[in-house]
Amino acid sequence: MNCKITGTGSYIPNVVTTNADFGQHEFYNVDGTTFPHDNETTIRKFKAITGIEERRYLDENLNTSDIAVIASQKAIESSGIDPETLDYIIVAHNYGDVKTDSIQSDTVPSMATRVKSHLRIKNPKCVGYDVLFGCPGWIEGLIQAQAFIKAGMAKKCLVIGAEALSRVVDKHDRDSMIFSDGAGAVVLEASNDPGGILSHESATYSFQEAEYIYFGKSNESTAPEDIRYIKMHGRKIYEFALMNVPKAMKDCLENSGKSIKDLKKVFIHQANEKMDQAIIDRFYKLHGTTPPKDVMPMTIHELGNSSVATVPTLFDLVSKGKIKNQDLKKGDIIMFASVGAGMNINAITYQI
Repeated sequence: MNCKITGTGSYIPNVVTTNADFGQHEFYNVDGTTFPHDNETTIRKFKAITGIEERRYLDENLNTSDIAVIASQKAIESSGIDPETLDYIIVAHNYGDVKTDSIQSDTVPSMATRVKSHLRIKNPKCVGYDVLFGCPGWIEGLIQAQAFIKAGMAKKCLVIGAEALSRVVDKHDRDSMIFSDGAGAVVLEASNDPGGILSHESATYSFQEAEYIYFGKSNESTAPEDIRYIKMHGRKIYEFALMNVPKAMKDCLENSGKSIKDLKKVFIHQANEKMDQAIIDRFYKLHGTTPPKDVMPMTIHELGNSSVATVPTLFDLVSKGKIKNQDLKKGDIIMFASVGAGMNINAITYQI
């Protein structure tokens, strides 16, 4: 019994925020001191490192669960299944529903319960639950869905990654320019067709790395102490990712029995263009070769880092021919890979 993705869907928010829109922000260091250079220089350096020119934010009337539903509806329609036949709905996120101008996250009921309710699924044996695993959450959800299917506990699972990071960023933190909003979803089914998920790798590094991404106070020293925002130690994350992600990807590929020459695409978490390229370069170097052109589809330039939504959104767009010079064919070997809060790492080798 194989586990194959039979439908994909995504939601890309309508509000486009460009780098120029940060021109009037007041950026501070973590200790509250002002930057030594002006915003134009800050933004230019940011673009050179991350590759991000634009990012997408939710409309004020939408929440994370709303866009998770939209992406799910598209995935279900794409798969052609009856949603009442779903056995599991797994929603990866990090901050739940945070309304516009709110400081409170709402996760009761769970995001998966909300998605199921809005999809109007009556079947009580369709079980919904949430995954909190940082940016690799959607891939981890896919790994869990495969486990249910392989164990005979499920035949069809809906796996969603959705996040609205714009609701939890500190506008006085330069790193706020990285984050964005979005949702992606897939239907994973038991199948007798060849291919599907061939192997996976997953790990949590927390002995020294647990606080690399955390919730902290604003960089603006007079801001209220009790309001917290997403924060990260960028340099530590960069070094951690380069040291650990390529090896995890290598182990995953080797466990699949496939060669690096078989690999057609790598769908990697869109966190930072420079970091992603360095990870890919090191991954191929471990195999004694260099990455071929167009092996790594990218959306970070226009969509930014939408955490758990980046990989499923990217996969949906490529699957539907919506990214220039990127396509997939039946039988192609691809990889999903991610790194994020935890610090967590995971990867999947998959055959279309």
